[in-house]
Amino acid sequence: MRRVYLDHVATASVHPQVMEAMLPYFRDIFGNPQSLHDFGEEARGAIEEARGQVADLIGARREEIIFTSCGTESDNMALKGVALAHQKKGKHIITSQIEHHAIMHSARTLEKWGFDVTYLSVDGCGFVDPQDVEKAITKETILVSITHASNEIGTIEPIAEIGKITREKGVYFHIDAVQTAGQIPVDVNELGVDLLSLAAQGFYGPKGAGALYVRKGVRVTPLMDGGIQESGKRAGTENVPAIVGLGKAAELAQKEVVERIQHLEPLRDKLMKGLVERIDEVLITGHPQKRLPGHVSVCVRYIEGESMLMFLNMQGVAASSGSTCTSKALKASHVLAAIGIPAADAQGSLLFTLGQDNQEEDVDYVLEILPPIVQRLREMSPLYHKK
Repeated sequence: MRRVYLDHVATASVHPQVMEAMLPYFRDIFGNPQSLHDFGEEARGAIEEARGQVADLIGARREEIIFTSCGTESDNMALKGVALAHQKKGKHIITSQIEHHAIMHSARTLEKWGFDVTYLSVDGCGFVDPQDVEKAITKETILVSITHASNEIGTIEPIAEIGKITREKGVYFHIDAVQTAGQIPVDVNELGVDLLSLAAQGFYGPKGAGALYVRKGVRVTPLMDGGIQESGKRAGTENVPAIVGLGKAAELAQKEVVERIQHLEPLRDKLMKGLVERIDEVLITGHPQKRLPGHVSVCVRYIEGESMLMFLNMQGVAASSGSTCTSKALKASHVLAAIGIPAADAQGSLLFTLGQDNQEEDVDYVLEILPPIVQRLREMSPLYHKK
């Protein structure tokens, strides 16, 4: 049976060169980076090399990179760390209604801690209006946090425009770049951001490795008490192999990002076009052009996404319905609700995310097997009446 992996929004396979770079740090170079002997020095040197590689990927300084365990931890550290460090100045935070749960749940927690959070609405494509950000800023505002691109609908936000506003207003600006760093060009200076979250698994690095960029001069309260790792900002023994893998993946992404985009965009466009042409009552979600290069998200009316995923999986195709973090929830996606998709239609969410190993034959295969799956499921649906 043909096997096609189209769930890169959840994770990607580890690049062979990344795996090769990591292997020595499991056995041969195993020292604790905080140790003063040669074994520790070797590990410490590897971490600092990786820090430079990640910094180069996003146009940052080496000392502005803090290693974390994942994008979720980076998001938590950004929101809670800035809030706690600057609460004497103000207790107002601005975010959007389409953020990842790592941001949404952190914001809810901050509300319980006495902070005021504004959740900005978006348009039908999922865009945050920079003018809405400007109008929402008050004297109490200390942080704006906006996703760079939604993992569910793929729309790339006008971050640079928002960054100009936050700079003028003297408000810190964080972006969740887990879906963009390593996949499209990202430069923290051009975007005007003060904090940025990323994760290795999004660009062919290992799971369990992430980073938070914190612009020099921005104070962030550590969320864990312990040792002096990461300049005292993130305690805990470093996961040296994963950090090395993150660094190597960042180095490769910086070199190959344009080539990867050129490979993915035609496949993305062919899949979107084919789905609309071959299946009736299909709605593309997110912006049709200003979206991640390998991202295709749709809602198929009158049937459930989970049912389609099961049948696709039986024929060797791995996809998702909404985000991995929400696919097990028995309720409509908050992202789809925010862009105005009715709850009934949102239940038919399908998400295909392509990677560098996918080829045109994979797209052809999906376009061959999915229409009969949809037809079969709709024949069992009391809601569907063929025109």
